[in-house]
Amino acid sequence: MRVLISGASIAGPVLAYWLTRRGFDVTVVERAPALRKTGGHAVDLFRPAMNISEQMGVIEEIQARATGTTRMILRRSGARHPVDVDYLKLVSVISDRHVEIMRDDLSQIYYDAGREHVEYLFGDQITAIADDGTVEFAASQSRRYDVVVGADGLHSGVRQLVFGPDAGHSRFLGGYLAVLSVPKSFAHDGEATSFLDPGRWAMVYTADHLDDARAVFLFRPDAPLDYHHRDVDRQRSLLRSVFAGMSPTVDLWLAELDGPGPFYFDSITQLELTSWSRGRVTLVGDAGYCPGPGVGGSTSLAVLGAYVLAGELERAGGDPTAAFAAYEAVMADPVRHSRAFARTVARSLVPRSTLGVRALVGAGWALSVLPSRLTRTIARFNDKGVRLYDVMGYPDYPVPDRLG
Repeated sequence: MRVLISGASIAGPVLAYWLTRRGFDVTVVERAPALRKTGGHAVDLFRPAMNISEQMGVIEEIQARATGTTRMILRRSGARHPVDVDYLKLVSVISDRHVEIMRDDLSQIYYDAGREHVEYLFGDQITAIADDGTVEFAASQSRRYDVVVGADGLHSGVRQLVFGPDAGHSRFLGGYLAVLSVPKSFAHDGEATSFLDPGRWAMVYTADHLDDARAVFLFRPDAPLDYHHRDVDRQRSLLRSVFAGMSPTVDLWLAELDGPGPFYFDSITQLELTSWSRGRVTLVGDAGYCPGPGVGGSTSLAVLGAYVLAGELERAGGDPTAAFAAYEAVMADPVRHSRAFARTVARSLVPRSTLGVRALVGAGWALSVLPSRLTRTIARFNDKGVRLYDVMGYPDYPVPDRLG
């Protein structure tokens, strides 16, 4: 059975790995000329995604590429002294099994895990999908597939082609996320340094194996911004206008916008499709159910969704109708709870008032000084909140050994 996957970031390579393990003939098409190295931000893998990664045999590589952040320094405008937060204790409240890793590193690890058994078409993209599975490409000759999967992110081209007007069924959560590559000397190993004002949060961090550091900017304007998601010059201008003058240190970070380093900018937008399958086409990860970049655990959700989709395709004997229905049924609760949690995080992560900023910093301080046993005990009663991504359930799909 032939499966085409669009997108080679996280969900695409994970899905390709598990499908080839189950005997499917898999092709992945990626519009970038090579595996993307966009200088993206750190992402989180929680217990289910960690367990799935362990089954893939890549858990040691993932742990070796962890960012190694242990402290978070919070500097609030007007405050005399910064607050030093124990980052490891904070994470332990959220998850008993967790790794923070750069998105590019994680993508490379998943790609390497299965690339010998997968056909990758770089520098190409899908331009049309017929009902019979015939796919037209921008650069390659047309081919026919039994199943087509969009794993091409929040701005999915597959979703646009197949869902048409419904593809934009989304909710703007009120904020924006930007990531900028800056000199490694701007950060300290093991430490994330933050500056907070009402409506905006700037942070810098690095990792031992990185040649640079990453400056991350979160902000919540009074109204949605006017820009195109591929208009980088406009995005840089908007970022400057929001963060210029926040502090001399942040101004140094912003000066790197004129450099050649990678840059990422996107709205924190949540997809709200009630179904992400049509005919022989389905969506996985952010392409189908992005809870919101930076606020909803979307990376772990993408890994889980890819694993479930591969398992259900095998269970259904390759019948897409049955497999997609089962896949959506398994993922319904994780997606719904992720959306709800992301909306809460988006409101509270970047407060618009001085009082809200003080409360956020105070909560970070409290988590650092309270006994770990107490904070973990309290958190375990909140399986729809901070513990959400640690307790997501999913079927146990047998793992055939077909890679040799």
